[in-house]
Amino acid sequence: MANEINPPFRADHVGSLLRPARVHEARAQAAAGDINSDQLRAIEDLAIADAVSRLEATGIQSSTDGEFRRGWFHLDFLQQLDGVAVTGNIASSSDSADTVHMTPPKLTVVGPLRHVRDIQVDDYRYLSSVASRTPKVCIPSPTMVHFRGGRAGIDIETYPDLEVFFADLAACYRAEIAALYEAGCRYIQLDDTNLAYLCDPVMRQGAVDRGDDPNQLPHAYAELINAALADRPDDLTVAVHLCRGNYRSTWFAQGGYEPVAEVLFNELNVDAYFLEYDDERSGDFAPLRFVPEDKTVVLGLMTSKRPELETYDELAGRVSEASAYVPQGQLCLSPQCGFASTVEGNQLSEDQQWAKLSHLVEVADQIWS
Repeated sequence: MANEINPPFRADHVGSLLRPARVHEARAQAAAGDINSDQLRAIEDLAIADAVSRLEATGIQSSTDGEFRRGWFHLDFLQQLDGVAVTGNIASSSDSADTVHMTPPKLTVVGPLRHVRDIQVDDYRYLSSVASRTPKVCIPSPTMVHFRGGRAGIDIETYPDLEVFFADLAACYRAEIAALYEAGCRYIQLDDTNLAYLCDPVMRQGAVDRGDDPNQLPHAYAELINAALADRPDDLTVAVHLCRGNYRSTWFAQGGYEPVAEVLFNELNVDAYFLEYDDERSGDFAPLRFVPEDKTVVLGLMTSKRPELETYDELAGRVSEASAYVPQGQLCLSPQCGFASTVEGNQLSEDQQWAKLSHLVEVADQIWS
């Protein structure tokens, strides 16, 4: 098959999957106190094993746990770092506040940042035990701890010097990544909304209002991510996924990659980029001209927000357009985001989700055959 290369694969996926009914029911029972955490985890285990089997049946070469154990793609992870809290929300460029009554949650730092426990290691071990293909672990980018609150969201008494804050945050990530690698993980994806939000004029103004320079932040975030990945082993593949919001099929930001492209592709020490490109909000492919020859771009051309299948001609045509800036051998194909960045999931059925992923593999096989 055309997919059989090192990760990322010609047909890959971002990570999250629609939670089946039994997971929703179990979470509700756990919240009501009717079952305990061990009972909830046992139900999640069975659902993950089934989802991995169905995912692998589509031909996708990377396996994830669908983020079935999380309510949010980032909060469940970041709240396990000492010193992190969730306080309020930030503004959105879409009408999400009116349509889905939600804008992105804001993280704040209330004390020293410390990695006091392994966060994803047990989840990875279970995933690895039921996957016959490459297991991928998706974790939120460390930039999530800074962007949404800015300087005002970081306790001034704990961190009068932001360099110390960034150093502590990177150390937390190095500890988690080292633990995952020790457990056998060789494919990690950092989910980052903030570099994409910095492409949006409204979000850029929000950063200014919080006291940050939106032109300087991409450089600072590249330094932060690089510090988090410092000394990583050569056989650990790290990708970064950029997203403009994915909550119940809505979005939060818009704008092409041009404001961050040069930094994104040339200052960030990652192997691959999962880029949202499913509609006009993502702009054109011209920013890909900055991609160096040793990096891979996974084009998120298939939408996870709607059930309709994109045609082969639509997808292949857009891959061809992108190849004017990046050789086709450096390109792969994926949905623009996961199918359920939060527990609620996007507005399509599980059968439609699996049909999309199967179609993705078929199209990639034809394009790269």
